[in-house]
Amino acid sequence: MKFTAKQIADILEGRVVGNPDEEVSKLSKIEEGEKGSLTFLSNPKYNPYLYTTNASIAIVNETFEPEKEIITTLIKVENAYKAFSKLLEFYNEVKNNKSGREQPYFVAASSKIGANEYLGAFSYIGENVVIGNNVKIYPNCYIGDNTTIGNNCTIFAGVKIYSETQIGNHCKIHSGCIIGSDGFGFAPDDDGHFNAIPQIGNVIIEDYVDIGSGSTIDRATLGSTIIKKGVKLDNQIQIAHNVEVGENTVIAAQTGIAGSTKIGKNCMIGGQVGIVGHITIGNHVKIQAQSGISKKLKDNEVVQGTPAFSYPDFNKSYVHFRNLPKMAATINKIEKNLSAE
Repeated sequence: MKFTAKQIADILEGRVVGNPDEEVSKLSKIEEGEKGSLTFLSNPKYNPYLYTTNASIAIVNETFEPEKEIITTLIKVENAYKAFSKLLEFYNEVKNNKSGREQPYFVAASSKIGANEYLGAFSYIGENVVIGNNVKIYPNCYIGDNTTIGNNCTIFAGVKIYSETQIGNHCKIHSGCIIGSDGFGFAPDDDGHFNAIPQIGNVIIEDYVDIGSGSTIDRATLGSTIIKKGVKLDNQIQIAHNVEVGENTVIAAQTGIAGSTKIGKNCMIGGQVGIVGHITIGNHVKIQAQSGISKKLKDNEVVQGTPAFSYPDFNKSYVHFRNLPKMAATINKIEKNLSAE
């Protein structure tokens, strides 16, 4: 897939300095640019590379003025970084703009699929499934009975979506995710054996949610596990039954959230955080990586540690923790001096 400098400039609302017919078919870092590639320059630290790169086209800020001769065709824009990000988004859409149905696939007769769909090979669509327009389902996906998927969603290869799941519009679910599996619910009997409690709820995923590869969201015991609008989940995250994650909250990899916990909106949760069940976390909360959350958090709290406490207090405590060997040596010295008297 090739694009000319003029075509790219039109997309980015920029202007060409050089050959408008220069063609590119791939992207590159400016220091690794080669013929036929497109790169960008936004950080002045990388200016020297623009004079040595072999990239055919470079996106630069409108204010950039070369200090010596450049063989690369330039596209000048207001903000090179934002423009390149926009171009990456456009490139990704074009690259993933598949349509049609690959053989073999299975779609139950009772299911409905909207216009401009893509079904990859070995996709399975169960009974009474409703899928919107412009939905792309990559190979080896399973969509369980009575599931609904809105418009403009992408379900990448190997995703398993259990029955009764509801997914909104403009969602992306990456490879290996499992949505709607049973929550971890077991009750011991008199003999100490654990018997499974039927999990008869579902999962609701609202609009503009991104879910990273290998993540698991369990169905509710009763009611729904809910992922609100605009939530972004990293890879390998575990969300247990009846959890609710508020709007525009972002959660980094390997975080685990136990059952029935409610997380507010616009929270930021670092990697490898563990959160106990049946607590409430307020809005705009920030949790540092590897923290353990064992109690309710109020709006706007910033915490760290296991168990977690105030981030400023954690930093002060850590200073003392690092000095413990010196403090212990000092105490031992004082004890010896006292014993000698």
